[in-house]
Amino acid sequence: MTGEILGLDGIVNDKHSCDAVALEDSEVCVMPFSRIEEISRSVHSLQNHMHKIMSREIVKDQSIMILLGGMRAEERLAAFLMNLIQRLSARGFSKTELVLRMTREEIGNYLGMKLETVSRTFSKFADEGLNEVHQKHLIIKKPEELKKLAVPSSDSCN
Repeated sequence: MTGEILGLDGIVNDKHSCDAVALEDSEVCVMPFSRIEEISRSVHSLQNHMHKIMSREIVKDQSIMILLGGMRAEERLAAFLMNLIQRLSARGFSKTELVLRMTREEIGNYLGMKLETVSRTFSKFADEGLNEVHQKHLIIKKPEELKKLAVPSSDSCN
């Protein structure tokens, strides 16, 4: 079982800048940051682990910024789908099928794309045989091709 740390954005000014919605069944453990600080002063391995978690979040945020800024719509959606499949399969779900809990509009908001662009891109992927979508049920038919599309070549950045 893997976990995600949420709420690090609230450390800087005691206010969170976003919300979170679970895409699958989840468990939540609430731990006030003041308590984590207190414990980490005496347990140095916890302090080290917290630094690693914060660093991982910075790297993840940077990756999302690169995703939004330097990729075409097809690359963005492919990267999003591959990331989602990878994260769900790490939790024991299928490596090729998933239920999209987010609407096309929510996916677009996350990826910095318009609803119409997300819908057209899903249709394009279906036309190319990369996936099938039935309502919210998504089947990745050609995961290797989708994965290649998710990692843009250096030509697409020029």
